[in-house]
Amino acid sequence: MDDRGGGSFVAVRRISSGLDRGNSYHSTSAEVVAGSAAWLGRGLSCVCAQRRESDSHPSFDLTPAEEECLQRLQQRIDVAYDSSIPEHQEALRALWKSAFPGEELSGLISEQWKEMGWQGKDPSTDFRGGGFISLENLLFFARNFPKSFQDLLRKQEGDRAMWEYPFAVAGVNITFMLIQMLDLEAVKPRTVVGATFLKFLAENESAFDLLYCITFKLMDHQWLAMHASYMDFNNVMKATRHQLERELLQHITCLEDLPSYSLLSR
Repeated sequence: MDDRGGGSFVAVRRISSGLDRGNSYHSTSAEVVAGSAAWLGRGLSCVCAQRRESDSHPSFDLTPAEEECLQRLQQRIDVAYDSSIPEHQEALRALWKSAFPGEELSGLISEQWKEMGWQGKDPSTDFRGGGFISLENLLFFARNFPKSFQDLLRKQEGDRAMWEYPFAVAGVNITFMLIQMLDLEAVKPRTVVGATFLKFLAENESAFDLLYCITFKLMDHQWLAMHASYMDFNNVMKATRHQLERELLQHITCLEDLPSYSLLSR
């Protein structure tokens, strides 16, 4: 996950409430506009903790079950999206079908993808910020919480900004932020938040995907509460991270006990 550069973002301008897509991928309710700031990787530089080699961190011992689950999750994190792999192609097609059921996708490289909030017509160029797991996260969200997924995709809740965050690229950023927040690329967790999460992961191997769904919905909740527009995205992500850390440090027995879990709906 080292290739996390990015030179542009896509902002979505709200023209009416909801995406009235009909039978065509062209929409009159939103237009996609290119900008000059970075969303992937560098776009999160003020959100994720910056570490120096001289920093000292405590480490937390893991149970064998926690260590095994962490290693399996790290293996997922290490998988880069590869458009030549049939499994990856099928996952991308499945995401489209979940997002826009009944609407035919013309190809894995298509202008249609911009309607989901990708930066261009080829989503694979955006996965460098989060790898294949970021696609898996989006697909898990679509399949397990379809109402919340559609609400966020179509910006159906709340008083929306004129210039909205792009749904899909925001999702990749959330994967990237969670990996950093939970310190998942370390051999052992070095924060209480990371150690707490691994206890949940040992009991539920979908814990990372579930936390992703919670975080995405929480981010949108913060977005609305802050009356944010696209230039505020990093501040919203920072507030989302801080709120999530506070909730994970409460006395909870599973991720479903997090206060922000109640924001989700199936």
